[in-house]
Order: sequence, then structure tokens, then C-alpha cells
Amino acid sequence: MATTLFDDFNPISSKQWKQKIQFELDGAEYNQTVIWNSPEDIQVKPFYHRDEFSKAAAVKTEASNFKICQNIFVYDIEKSIQRAINTIERGAESLRFTIENEKIDIEKLLESLPLENRIVYFNLNFISIDFVKKLDAVSLQKKAFFYCNIDPIGHFAREGNWFPTSDKNNFETIENIAKATTNLSLLSIDLGLYQNAGANITQQIAYSLAHANEYLNRLPNITKPFVFQVSVGTNYFFEIAKLRALRMLFKLIAEEYNPDIECHLLVTPTKRNKTIYDYNVNMLRTTTECMSAILGGADAVANLPYDALYHKDNEFGDRIARNQLLVLKHESYFDKVDNPADGSYYIESLTTQLAEKILKLFKEIEADGGFLKLLNDGTIKKKIQESAAKEQELFDSKKEVLLGTNKYPNKEDKMKHDLELFPFVKIKPRKTLITPIIEKRLAEKLEQERLELE
Repeated sequence: MATTLFDDFNPISSKQWKQKIQFELDGAEYNQTVIWNSPEDIQVKPFYHRDEFSKAAAVKTEASNFKICQNIFVYDIEKSIQRAINTIERGAESLRFTIENEKIDIEKLLESLPLENRIVYFNLNFISIDFVKKLDAVSLQKKAFFYCNIDPIGHFAREGNWFPTSDKNNFETIENIAKATTNLSLLSIDLGLYQNAGANITQQIAYSLAHANEYLNRLPNITKPFVFQVSVGTNYFFEIAKLRALRMLFKLIAEEYNPDIECHLLVTPTKRNKTIYDYNVNMLRTTTECMSAILGGADAVANLPYDALYHKDNEFGDRIARNQLLVLKHESYFDKVDNPADGSYYIESLTTQLAEKILKLFKEIEADGGFLKLLNDGTIKKKIQESAAKEQELFDSKKEVLLGTNKYPNKEDKMKHDLELFPFVKIKPRKTLITPIIEKRLAEKLEQERLELE
């Protein structure tokens, strides 16, 4: 009978491990010393053992298929074409175009690009049947996979108003677009808005699922995948579990409507913990966040350039961001194993606990009238503000650390003359139906104080 190295060692139970830890604590209280509570009220233990492991979360991820996505803001068509071709030649596998208005000649933008069997996302800041019909025709002609990322509810939450269309809240227009097109995925859920505004993980996923549920309820003829545009933060293992819980719970909810509707995760690092001072630390933050995204099951990852807060799009920042993903994929072999988090008792436990809390909050939202009702009456914004205030307090008291900003700052670092973009909350006075949900970084107040002293 074959033996293994482990046969020479007696198994150690979780009870024995705990006794050893208690002995090493030299009288300190176990629960108060080595167990900590997350903002989601999940108790994190110092170790996880198979004795206490009951059941793996029912989620499958395919890290081998994740795509490196390049963000391109379309203003000058010729420059956007050249940039797209250049980034594909340098390793980008997917593209995400942000288009502000329907006057852009979309056919010209796409005609010379190598798009066959390539996934392309379009973040459209408008709704136009004619524009989307053109995209549909190009996708068929080019044999490409197009995701339109239309998100009226997300636009309503972010801007305070619906897209200007003939129908009151855009759903009839979406229905008409769905009838007029055959080859496109239309709908997206902007989960990044909630994360960047300060929602905790439970809120982020529960709100995005309730957000998606509004579409499932109101648009029964939609059968193509839903794109969740997710922002991941710096809490490494929690972010892996967050993506797994999102995929698992969307499948559970979608099965009540149409089991064929898939969940497609387009993931990018958060802006909330990024800084303008000691900006190179942003590269460390985005690297671990991209790692969480891949291990958590992202279908595509669009990295955030280290200087995205204060510089306009530039070739150097884009190249560094893209190369971070190329290193993870081709030198760190993050694409070699599917379901990479399987077997980790810690991540499996986090996934299960988060899923339970998320589902509980989701049911509460639905019992209170649904996401749109709570968005209209200000409840969603209020709850996010409460979570953001708690996190801000931790940052201000230096319990939540951003190196180079609220701990070990370089006092010689000057930024006033390097700001091409305004890196703080912008106030746009306008008439709105609701008070918008506002994204805000943790370091904004501190950075503004430093800029005034330069």
C-alpha cells in the first residue's frame, strides 16, 4: 500500500490548534485578541480547519478564460482607432469603449479593428435604438461579442435623472432595442458606483442583485447575459469571496425568471483607496486587487492606471496597467487553474457567510418594495452614507491605513502642478428627481489640505 509524507504525522484537530493558540497568548482573551470583526459583521478567525468545514459554496469560476481589457474613452475617432490597435498588439484581449454621445461614427470606429471572436464592451452615456442597431450589425459582420452595458437604473442612481427618452424610466426603450437586435448583450449593473461611494461588501452585492432584479421583473424578454461592472477593494480574501458570492446568488435569483441568463463579471480596481500623493503605491494596490478579481472569477479585468486620478489618458499609464495584468497572466500563471479558491476553508467560509448576509439584505429590500422604491425615497443613499462615514472615521483615525497618505507621508511630495484632472468630488448644480449617489475617495479631505499648503 502506497504511503505519503503525511502518514508520518498524526492529524491535529481544530480543538488542539485552539488550545495551542490560547497557550501562546499567555493569558490574553482569545476572542478579543485574535478574532476581528469586518465591516460586514463577519468574525474572522485566526485559523480555519476541516473539522469545522461543512459545505463548499456552489460556485464555479474559470480563471483560465479571463480577458485583459483595455479602457478607451472615445473623443477623437482616429486616435481611438490607433489606440485600440496599439493596445491589442501589446497584449489587450478585450476593449471597453466609453462613448458620451450618439454622434460618434461607430461604424468608422470599428471597421478597421481586428474584432473576430473578441469581446468588446460599450459604456454608453445615452440610449439610442439606431446606435445600438448599428452595433448589432457590426457584431454580426465582424463575428464579435458586443456588450452594450446599458444601465438606466445605474444612470438614475449616479445622475439623479433617467436617460432622456420618450418613456418615463427607459424600460420601454430597452424593450424596443431588444426586439430590434439579435446579437448583443444589452444590460449592465454598475456595482462600482456603490463600492466607490463607500458601501460595504454586503450592501454592494445586495444592492446590485436588487438592481438586477428590477430588470428581471420589468424586462422579461431579455435573455442575454447581464454584465456586472464590479470594483474590487483592497481586502484581498473578502474581495475574492465577494465575486464568488455575487455569481452564486445571481444564478439563484435568475433561475426564478430564466435559468439561461448568465452573469458576466467585468472587474476593475476601486478608486476609493487610490491617492494622488505617493501615487506609485497605487500600483501595489491595483496589483493585489487584480489578483482578487482573477481568483474570484472575473470574466474580464480592466486595470486602473496608477495616475488615473490626476492625469488624462496617456500611453505610459495604460501600458503599465496593462503590463501588470500581462505579468499576472503570463509570468505568474494566474490563468492556469480553474476554480483556484476551491479547497480554501477560509475563502469558502467567507463566501458562505457573505452570501447569507447578502441574501438576507436582498430579501429585506424586496419586502420593502424593491430597489427602485428605496432608491427613490433615499434609503439606499442613506445606508451607503452610513457605511462610508464609518470607513472614513477609520481612515481619519489611521486605523485604516493608506501608506504614503495617512501613514508615512512624504512631506516633500508636491502635486499641485501635476494635476491635469480635478481629483475630487465635482459638484454639478442641476435639477434632479433624486439626490444622486456620489463616489468619494477616502483621502480627498487630507489631500486637499496638503494641496493648500504647497
